[in-house]
Amino acid sequence: MTKATGGAQSIRRAVAILRVLATGQERGVRLADVVAVCGLNRPTVHRILKVLSEEGAVEQDPATRRYLVGREVSLLGLARGTRSPVRAVAEPYLSHLAEQIGDTVFLTVRSGADSIGVDRKMGHYPVQVRALDIGARRPLGVGVAGVMLLACLQEDEAADLVRANAQRLARYQLTPARLMERVRTARNKGYAYADVGIVKGTSAIAVPVFGPERTALAAISVAAISDRLPPARASAVAAQMRAQADLVTRRLTQMNRVRFAP
Repeated sequence: MTKATGGAQSIRRAVAILRVLATGQERGVRLADVVAVCGLNRPTVHRILKVLSEEGAVEQDPATRRYLVGREVSLLGLARGTRSPVRAVAEPYLSHLAEQIGDTVFLTVRSGADSIGVDRKMGHYPVQVRALDIGARRPLGVGVAGVMLLACLQEDEAADLVRANAQRLARYQLTPARLMERVRTARNKGYAYADVGIVKGTSAIAVPVFGPERTALAAISVAAISDRLPPARASAVAAQMRAQADLVTRRLTQMNRVRFAP
């Protein structure tokens, strides 16, 4: 584990606040909610938000007074557009899977203690479940993709992350004990399944995407109305998903070999 650098408290607080704002996407986040999640006092949060706003890293909606991630952060991110190739590599396989299954397919990656939706492909079935927007950030374990990403970690590491997220998970009526039970089930099965998804009347399933060194880089998930994804169909759908995830891994491995070839 990398030792934390001392003397950087303000920077860490600013980054923590940006992560909270990212959860609000286009809706934004209230000042009171930033304070509650970060565990900082209101004047400190307000001061940091003011500085970030002056730098263009934060914006405030004049109508709702909610805070949002600013344009400058998005522009900075463009400088490393190829930093994580998994989305670009996975894109055709996600499209194929959406066509094959007929329902909405998502790609989710881990960022610290959060999961972030980075791609979404719609299927051909008339009723599509848009359970996750691109850029949506949630505590790991909220949703099947987050459960699957936790299941790919060592038990102790997963448990530590869940404990650290306990306060945030409570906002989703999710206890650490219940989440760890789901994680262990997903680890044993090789896929995460929820017969009751985040959106009422839906079900969801997720499988991991491994990198060349067998580290989980992402999770592919499918969300559908419950009638289309009952428990009896879960293992068959997971097999279809795993086949495409394996193709993504194979492609990433090939790219890695070319990159480091003598």
